[in-house]
Amino acid sequence: MAPTAQMGKLRPGRVEWLASGHTERPRLFQNLLLFLWALLNCGLGVSAQGPGEWTPWVSWTRCSSSCGRGVSVRSRRCLRLPGEEPCWGDSHEYRLCRLPDCPPGAVPFRDLQCALYNGRPVLGTQKTYQWVPFHGAPNQCDLNCLAEGHAFYHSFGRVLDGTACSPGAQGVCVAGRCLSAGCDGLLGSGALEDRCGRCGGANDSCLFVQRVFRDAGAFAGYWNVTLIPEGARHIRVEHRSRNHLALMGGDGRYVLNGDWAVSPPGTYEAAGTHVVYTRDTGPQETLQAAGPTSHDLLLQVLLQEPNPGIEFEFWLPRERYSPFQARVQALGWPLRQPQPRGVEPQPPAAPAVTPARTPTLAPDPCPPCPDTRGRAHRLLHYCGSDFVFQARVLGRHRQAQETRYEVRIQLVYKNRSPLRAREYVWAPGHCPCPMLAPHRDYLMAVQRLVSPDGTQDQLLLPHAGYARPWSPAEDSRIRLTARRCPS
Repeated sequence: MAPTAQMGKLRPGRVEWLASGHTERPRLFQNLLLFLWALLNCGLGVSAQGPGEWTPWVSWTRCSSSCGRGVSVRSRRCLRLPGEEPCWGDSHEYRLCRLPDCPPGAVPFRDLQCALYNGRPVLGTQKTYQWVPFHGAPNQCDLNCLAEGHAFYHSFGRVLDGTACSPGAQGVCVAGRCLSAGCDGLLGSGALEDRCGRCGGANDSCLFVQRVFRDAGAFAGYWNVTLIPEGARHIRVEHRSRNHLALMGGDGRYVLNGDWAVSPPGTYEAAGTHVVYTRDTGPQETLQAAGPTSHDLLLQVLLQEPNPGIEFEFWLPRERYSPFQARVQALGWPLRQPQPRGVEPQPPAAPAVTPARTPTLAPDPCPPCPDTRGRAHRLLHYCGSDFVFQARVLGRHRQAQETRYEVRIQLVYKNRSPLRAREYVWAPGHCPCPMLAPHRDYLMAVQRLVSPDGTQDQLLLPHAGYARPWSPAEDSRIRLTARRCPS
């Protein structure tokens, strides 16, 4: 049975190398120079050391298939002198090539290879069979074919390069091995995209935006949570309540849970990506999308009960963050500058042993802080602050002009915009007042400081501000203070 012309072209086992004629002369001339150099070194008695040298890569071959997926290969040769080590690296590289889809009804590549043996004597007898692929054999890159109407299969050697390892699989067979293509298109390279969408990147071309929306809302209905801007990747939204997440496209039409109607869980098309919406029997909802989004999306919540917090996160290219923040602030949803992803609090350092003070010791480089006790000081800073919360200090980093505390928010008394579970609090000076100790809980009142261009958005603990160790008594005092602020 002759193979049909609808599937990939079958070629003999040898690889067809394509190299234009005008590239051969420079390569021959280069090889001649290397040969003369080797003779000269041998004549001078120079001992060879180290590995050999590769010739340049030859051109990529044509795709192994005429439609669908196939493989292209290129090679190089190792030139080495007697005594030299082999060249480091591979002599062949394979890449996945994608062509237009095969027409409906085309014979699959593996079926076509098995069909080549139809009506041909095998197994040392004159009996012939009709062969179809068999996928239950151990090596999926062998051409294992089942004799139709019989309970045995036969292996005819390896499948041709570019054959799918199994039906529906992403890997393809190359030289008898099942390989998957990396993001660089090379088979077996293992190259992966980073969170920014860059092949082999290090997540340094984008920023990780992560927030918790805590506004409770004064009435039932739709409330804006955040803008998910164009170019966002790896989007995730989650909450636990009887409220419902809603998503609106750039044209003002709802993608899901709009117009007071609850959409079923499933996958939805939005902004050029697939949004997976799940809702568990317990009061939990999630939205996930790989991105990147092709235009802005508006995330909302349909409130039916007080909002316990909606966690959302996504990765955004650095050049898109400032315009995104400007638009969010214009809409009245202030977001602080995102922090580097993957920075975890350092383990507690061993306490330093401080020798007993004697008159001969140098004075403490940090002068004592002013006295900030009293009801008036607490009232002044509580009423004039943007945020008041109980937090545990996870770490402290001193810089030339300021000190940065990483804190974990535990209880919020006052907030004018959403807070994350972890925040950075900045204090002026190398010796801030008051000085906060790591791994202790504090009640603190902080202000929000935004630079004119919108590139810096920080929580600031003013000098001699309100930050006191948490205690039940201090908790009662701060609650009483909240009632006395002027309206």
